[in-house]
Amino acid sequence: MSQPERQHPLQARVATAIVDAAASALAQRGEQASMSDVAAAAGVARATVYRYFPTRQALLDELARRAVTDADERLAAARIDEVAPEEALARAVRAFVEVGDPFLVVARERVRPEPAQFERRLAQPVRALVERAQAAGVLRDDIPSSWLTEALFALVVGAVAAQPPRGREDTIGAITSLFLDGARPGSG
Repeated sequence: MSQPERQHPLQARVATAIVDAAASALAQRGEQASMSDVAAAAGVARATVYRYFPTRQALLDELARRAVTDADERLAAARIDEVAPEEALARAVRAFVEVGDPFLVVARERVRPEPAQFERRLAQPVRALVERAQAAGVLRDDIPSSWLTEALFALVVGAVAAQPPRGREDTIGAITSLFLDGARPGSG
């Protein structure tokens, strides 16, 4: 069994710059973003982009992999299963907002990671949180948890992509408040 090839630190920095530039370009221009746009944003030649990522799909796959890994790590660090549901929802929102453009691109489905990875690492923990919130009476239980989970992802994407942009804390607060207020059980 062969070991994965290790990148020299400079190569790793260039690859990261290219992936970050791709996330930014795709978040701003969508699928219209070209490899030339990515190269310009990364400050490298187009040939350099292709040296690191031989195809557009290879670049998109790496962007998706990194976005899911980053979001998964932030979600785990947020310890959403250890706090009250309302605080856990705010922490989950923070985790996704802090991933930034890569999460925006992945969640918009312009770039889709392996579906099983997205489901297991991101959707499943959030859906479990939503179900816990429903059981605690914090969220409506007449709406399927899968719908509420998708609604939360959509709110994050919509708010992060909105113009004019708001500060990070304002964005997190607005998403959390809008989700909780819109998904609470009726007062009767």
